[in-house]
Amino acid sequence: QLQASGGGEVQPGGSLRLSCAASGRSLDWYATGWFRQAPGKEREFVAAISWSGIRQYYGESVEGRFTVSRDNAKNTVDLQMNNLQPEDTGIYYCGVDRIDKRLIVPMKEDGYEGWGQGTLVTVSS
Repeated sequence: QLQASGGGEVQPGGSLRLSCAASGRSLDWYATGWFRQAPGKEREFVAAISWSGIRQYYGESVEGRFTVSRDNAKNTVDLQMNNLQPEDTGIYYCGVDRIDKRLIVPMKEDGYEGWGQGTLVTVSS
């Protein structure tokens, strides 16, 4: 099971850093993805990082503002979010790839598992 943390309320233009921690399993050989769900909307892809950490992928709306990184020593995957906007508001979840060492990182929700409760991000003036 993964646990996302670090959410909060910020003003437009602000920053937050989310962290995804795994309990009872290692993330070392698995891609990890971040998704978010805004009120009344479906869960959408935000970012993902390959198991090696070499490749990162981003949703169009966050490209250039968000950065995903991993620290295998800490067994965590972080999401640095800069220049946050009201449309970034939502619950952010992290998931781990269903398949280890996959060359193609999934960017759909069904490619992941281990979803926790998520962390709420609110961007408001």
